[in-house]
Amino acid sequence: MPFIYQRTVQFRDTDAAGVVYFANVLSMCHEAYEASLQAVGMELRQFFGDRHRAIPIVHAAVDLFQPMFCGESYLITLTPQLLKPSEFAIRYRVFAEAESGDKQQAGGESRERAIAQATTRHVCIDPSQRTRQPLNPPIRHWLEQFQKSNPASEPLST
Repeated sequence: MPFIYQRTVQFRDTDAAGVVYFANVLSMCHEAYEASLQAVGMELRQFFGDRHRAIPIVHAAVDLFQPMFCGESYLITLTPQLLKPSEFAIRYRVFAEAESGDKQQAGGESRERAIAQATTRHVCIDPSQRTRQPLNPPIRHWLEQFQKSNPASEPLST
């Protein structure tokens, strides 16, 4: 089951045309990523400040299908997928929040079409050596919590 994050567009997210600037969609997705880490009990200061392990984003892509405006609320679904022992990808889909606030509908992705979608690919490294290393147990636990339960599901594009 994907992680679901609610986000209201702020004025600071928009550009001169009054719509969300494309790079800010990636920032919103990263907020969802951080919230999902916290949801499984990870301490963000420790996670991002670990001197022995870093998990940088090595690829990011975003597709915008409709404009997003200040004051509108969206649900961001996050679905990670293990790619290699040291690498994972996250697929994000952004949906207009239903007036009823029905998060299950977005989580099941039975909503109409997504407003936007994004993908990030992350690689676990030793920061001092800049070499790959296996994902640690806490991040593997996080992956297990939110990745698709269907092993035959289509792979994330990266």
